[in-house]
Parts: sequence; structure tokens; C-alpha cells
Amino acid sequence: MSAPVTTHEVDVVLLGVGSGGELAASRLARAGLEVAAVESRLVGGECPFWGCTPSKLLIRSAHALAEARVAARLSGRVEVVEPSLAPAAGRIRESGHDWHDDAHAGPLVDKGVLLVRGRGRLDGPGRVRVETEEGPVLLVGRRGVVLNTGTSPGVPPVEGLAGTPYWTNREAVHLEEVPRSVAVLGGGNIGAELTQVLARMGTQVTLLEQGERILAGEEPEASAVVTQVFRDEGVDVRTNVSVDRVTHGAGRFLLDVDGGRLEVERLLVAAGRSPNLGDVGLETVGLDPEADAVEVDERCRAGERLWAVGDITGRGPFTHVSLYQGEIVVRDLLGEDGPWGEYHAVARVTYTDPEVGSVGMTEAQAREEGIEVAVGTAEVGSSPRGWIHEAPGVVKVVADASSGVVVGATTVAPYGGEVLGLLSTAVHARLTVPVLSRMHFAYPTFHRVVRDALRDTGL
Repeated sequence: MSAPVTTHEVDVVLLGVGSGGELAASRLARAGLEVAAVESRLVGGECPFWGCTPSKLLIRSAHALAEARVAARLSGRVEVVEPSLAPAAGRIRESGHDWHDDAHAGPLVDKGVLLVRGRGRLDGPGRVRVETEEGPVLLVGRRGVVLNTGTSPGVPPVEGLAGTPYWTNREAVHLEEVPRSVAVLGGGNIGAELTQVLARMGTQVTLLEQGERILAGEEPEASAVVTQVFRDEGVDVRTNVSVDRVTHGAGRFLLDVDGGRLEVERLLVAAGRSPNLGDVGLETVGLDPEADAVEVDERCRAGERLWAVGDITGRGPFTHVSLYQGEIVVRDLLGEDGPWGEYHAVARVTYTDPEVGSVGMTEAQAREEGIEVAVGTAEVGSSPRGWIHEAPGVVKVVADASSGVVVGATTVAPYGGEVLGLLSTAVHARLTVPVLSRMHFAYPTFHRVVRDALRDTGL
């Protein structure tokens, strides 16, 4: 005999509690609404436990090793550097409370949020059915449901891969020690970041990318800089390759790559992310369960009494976008005025060394939109600060040639994500190249290279 269904009626139901969902649940409850939140894993989502925070702790440790290795040439005698993952592993456990979510779930419960642990599914407008250990629960949202189910690591359909103990980013952040050799399958931002971490920790890394270049979503100039840095650091970067088959045995992975054979101790799959949408009941609210994203309007509305935030909206797979959308949903549910969603100036950073910061459109995207572009580039290494720092990099500005408005930019440099701030403001506010060019750029800074790129546009 099946357990009876327990029903709770509240104002708002959160299905999935990642960064945006957590923010929305907290603020709605603080505003006096009755809120229920459904989570099958850890409250807080990917970012604090498997993504942003742990990966950046690994990256920080790897960067410190790289600095130690050049100190002898720049500063004098340095003892032999012996890499160890133990300090970073300890900090990761500390930051994520050993992968326990009390620090995220506790404050929500304290605010009065009804936290339901289990697998939830839409069950018509304003309704979520949850399978819990105690039995089924039906949550009814008088105002509606906010969908925040996030993404999972993508796994390419390579023969034999599914039956092997490969890693994704989730396993990588649990590492206590590094392997002797690893193949990284995928040269996007996650693959690039973890490639450099492992290489600097002493692992022999082979980076395999099926496209013509790594960091394919960034400007070609950015890809070229990072590729050369990787090769200089001993990474075997292979592009335009096809992995046809994977086998595992005797503690080794064997990869059939373009007719050859690659043998490594470990395999890290970093082939993008897949939206968690296939089994959340989209069909019960008139949406396509096979879709790659949930379409939302400027208020993040996705349907009748339904909102969506985060990666599943296709507006950018970044924590800051999810938080931005969470704030929009809160305003809409509380009947407040905007501002509502704008996405022409979404910023992103890949935390390699040098960092790759980007905002708005790339040159190719601008041309695809039919914009007559004016492009300016400047080499970081040729600037005073770049020469002092011995830093490779490039700044690229993409502008609308007819109006002079900056529509996109890329900064590849030490602290490139911070250098990007000026250009993010410019794209967001639709400032023109002439206006920016009249600014004072502090000397000698990395951001002064922006001035040179602006001048190179000819506007």
C-alpha cells in the first residue's frame, strides 16, 4: 500500500535551491511570504560545493606554486618547490563543511522556509510533487513555482566511456593527491582551469579538444595566448582530435585518439554541462521536456505561475547570472518595480593564468548580428606593466563602427577578471570608444592597456 500524499500550501515553491533559488527563498521568506524549497542534493548547489569556491581554491594553490618557481630568477635563492595538494584539499573541506549544507540550509529554515529533501517534479501550474524518504509530498504555490534545477557535468557519447571510473569536476575537487598523468577531455573553461592546476601540481596533462581551439567561446586571440602558456608549462594540447574509444583496466585508461593510443592514469571529462530538465515535469506546464533551456521573459517568467532562474534559462551558466535573476524574481513576486532583465553585458571569467575576462559579444557574434564592427587589440606583454610582470596577454575591444558604442571586450592578463570591470561598465552603459578614450588610465597598470586597444579601433 502506497504512502498517503502530504499536502502543503504556501505562497511560493522553489524547485531546486542553487545560488539563485537560495537567494530568492531567503528574501521572499524575509518579506513575510510562506516559502517551500525542494532540494535533492545540497542546498546552495554546484557553486559552493563542486564549482566556484573549491575550484578557485585549487587554482589559488597552483598559482602560488607558479610564483614560487619564478621567484629564484626574479628575487634570489628559493628552496626546491615540492607540490602538495593537501593544503588546498583541507581548505576545500573547510569551505564546504565536508560537503554538508547546514551553513546554507540552516539560515533558510531559521527564516521559516519549509525545506523538503527529495526529488521534485512539476505537477501542473503552481504544483510540485516530491518523493521523500517519508513518502510523497505535494507542494502548492499560491503565487507559483520558481524553477532552479541547474546543470550536471556533460558526458560525451564516446564508446566505452560510461563504464569507466572517469572524473568530472565533482570528483576533481575531492582530490587529496594528484595523479602522475591525466587526459582532460574538453578544452572549455572548466577543462582549461583544471588542466593548469594539475600541470602546476606536477601531473603530466594531455588536453584533448575536438574543436579547432580551446576556449572556443572566447576570442581566438585569447585562445592563442592560453594555449601557448599551457604548452610552455608542459601541457600536451591537442585540438581537432576525436576520441573514438575509452577502456580502463589495471589502473590505467586507454584512449583511442585519431588512430593512435593514449595511456594515462586518470581521465577527467570536462565536456560542458547538461541542463537538469529532462525529468522535472515541464510537459505538465506546457513546456518541452527535450528543450536545452527554459525560455524566460524580462521578469524571468517561464509560464503560468512559473519562473526560472540560473543555468537552465540559457542566459549564461554563471553564479552571478543566477543571483541576478533571483533578485528579479523576488521583485516580480513581491509586486515591485524593476529593473528587469538585460543580458547584453553579461561578464564571464576563466581563471587560468593569465585570466580570461570577457563581456558582451565577441567579434564573431557581433558580425553575426549584422553589426559593422571596429576592432582594437593591444598586447599586454608590450605594455610597461606587462613587461615588468613578464606577462603575456591581450586586450580586445569590439565596437559598433557606426555609433562607436562598445559591444564587447576581452581582457587576457594577470587579474584579467578585475581589468574587465572598466569594459563591463562600458558595455552595460553603452558607452562609446571616444568617451572611454578621454579617461585617465593610471600608469603603469594592466588596465592602461585598454587605452591602447581603444585607440587601435580607429574611432
